[in-house]
Order: sequence, then C-alpha cells, then structure tokens
Amino acid sequence: MSDEDYCELCDLPKSTCIHGRPPPPPPTPQARVAPVKRTTTRKTTTAGPARAVVRRWTPVDVFRPEIVAVLQEAGGELDADDLFLALEARMEERLTDADRETTPEGELRWRFAARRARQALVADGAMSRGRPGVWALTDGG
Repeated sequence: MSDEDYCELCDLPKSTCIHGRPPPPPPTPQARVAPVKRTTTRKTTTAGPARAVVRRWTPVDVFRPEIVAVLQEAGGELDADDLFLALEARMEERLTDADRETTPEGELRWRFAARRARQALVADGAMSRGRPGVWALTDGG
C-alpha cells in the first residue's frame, strides 16, 4: 500500500477510514403523484320500514329513572354499593348477558352505564355530587 491509500487525518487505510469513504449519494426525490379525484354518485334509497335496533347492552338512559326510583325508595340517599345491589335486583330481567360482561377496565358494563347515568343526572341537577361513595338526590330530584 502506498501513502495515497492512507488517510492523513486518522492514519488508517482509506478503505476503512470514515474520511476516505465518500458520503452516500443523496436520496433521489420521488415524484409526487397527485391523488386522483373520483366522483361517485350515491344511490338514494327510499325510506323503508323502520328496523328495530338490537342492542348488545342496555343504554345509559334506561338507568336514569331506575336510579331515581331506587334513591326515592331509600329516602333520597344511598351508599353506592347498596344502590348497585338494589338497582341490579330492580333491573334483573332487563339486563342482557352483555351487560354482565366486564369492560376492559374490569368493571361490569351495567355498572359503568349506571355511573354514566348518574353523571347525567348530576349534570341535569337531579342528583348532587355529595360525599364520595354516596349517591343522593337533590331537593328538586
């Protein structure tokens, strides 16, 4: 090997030296292709008979009057665990198998729906936030 094969900066052969290797060529820019605009026409269908909606689990709105009824029977205030027991007994026939499954967080779906119904009742002013773990009606609820 001659002196020309060695790098002056790091004293290594140019074949292994970072200074002797040429930088990789810059990437070639890809030509951008404009998206093709497609026009589609949608067929409008005539309104047919309304289909019944089959739900896997009970909607949140179904729990609202039931929660109010359970609280009224209990005098307007009830511990959350006791309310869930009374609510389950009251709605036992209406709860589906999917309601008795757990959410990804591990809570029963119907309890999650009941808690969401409580939040809606609090927002409407029918229930108060009250103490933690206690569900209570307001004077107007």
